[in-house]
Amino acid sequence: MTERCPWPGTDPLYIAYHDEEWGVPERDDRALFEKLVLDGFQAGLAWITILRKRETMRAAFDGFDPETIARYGEADINRLLADPGIIRSRAKIEAAIGNAKAWLRMQETGPGFSAFLWDFVDGTPVPNRFMAMSQVPAQTETSQAMARALKAAGFKFCGPVITYAFMQAVGMVNDHLVTCPRHAEVARLAA
Repeated sequence: MTERCPWPGTDPLYIAYHDEEWGVPERDDRALFEKLVLDGFQAGLAWITILRKRETMRAAFDGFDPETIARYGEADINRLLADPGIIRSRAKIEAAIGNAKAWLRMQETGPGFSAFLWDFVDGTPVPNRFMAMSQVPAQTETSQAMARALKAAGFKFCGPVITYAFMQAVGMVNDHLVTCPRHAEVARLAA
């Protein structure tokens, strides 16, 4: 018997995210930046809160374009803090701006954001085979190493629990339960 991972519950938005996005390998630099920023905004909140605000946040943050966000100043911070459609945390907003600057440095001086991140899994998604949610870790040695490297590069709100959630979401690990139809589908996409 196959059944969806239990974590989306019955919320249609959460189910769509699980069934269409979560775990699909993502290699686009800008899309990866957006996801890492959103995962940082999630700190202390439920992911469904971010999903419900994602479109408003995309609009407020200029489509999560790092080059634009890196130029944000105090007026932009105040504009964002006044926007009820987003997560209004000065620390998280300032981190997003700093992360955009760090992303730009990485694009200019290194292998690029996607190559940097995917190198932690040797460019290939890790095919986990968990049978129960209780087996899925909150962090791993790899997510700890990624968090350290991101922090060393100037990123914030990217601790090892956030980076593991990020790795799950962008398909660096396949953490759909093996009983979930998406496990096999995501594995095919990773091949």
